[in-house]
Amino acid sequence: MSLLLECRLLTKRYPLRLALNQVNLQLGKGKIVGLLGPNGSGKTTLIKLANGLLTPSGGHVLVNGQEPGVETKKVLAYLPERSYLPEWMTAGQALDYFYDFYENFNMAKAEDMLARLGIDKKDRIKTMSKGTREKVQLILVMSREADLYLLDEPIGGVDPAARDYILNTIINNYRENATVVISTHLIQDIEKVLDEVVFLNRGEISLHMTVDQVREERGMSVDALFREVFKC
Repeated sequence: MSLLLECRLLTKRYPLRLALNQVNLQLGKGKIVGLLGPNGSGKTTLIKLANGLLTPSGGHVLVNGQEPGVETKKVLAYLPERSYLPEWMTAGQALDYFYDFYENFNMAKAEDMLARLGIDKKDRIKTMSKGTREKVQLILVMSREADLYLLDEPIGGVDPAARDYILNTIINNYRENATVVISTHLIQDIEKVLDEVVFLNRGEISLHMTVDQVREERGMSVDALFREVFKC
């Protein structure tokens, strides 16, 4: 199996807590993977390590067989949990910025998605609702023809109708051999699009299965299994 993302005994310590504890994980190509767990389980830390925004305390994370760096950023598209676009920017300027920065940015695809949403390229980030900002950020990420998409809580701050749009955008705009990792705790909303699930609990992987395996071997939905594993 050709691996897009691999963690080998990946560990991350912060001064007051252990965020990831010797995580081993292998993700191949052509999958939509749910990275699932309660708040504080280590999901964002893992994504930031893969993106090179944090340095491991121990072990390794590899993207396409390489340590995070200049080369991996060319094939990895990252959607952070928080809004990062400057408020003075227009939607069109945001597209131009990504087009200049990333060789694999598909401007025609981005403009088409903006138009479908009814967002004018002259609209400023400052005047957009939170949901519209999140859609613009998703458009920027999904318009890159990347190998690996890391999406941190892409549906966390939007209403249910917008969630459907966002999930459809993800499904319809990633390349056949690419892999999408969606970090979230809103399992019921995304279960229908997932091929595999990874449960993170207190910095350790407690389960990694295909969605079909969950249904056949456990006899329940991913959402039901999640509620059972993480019940208070």
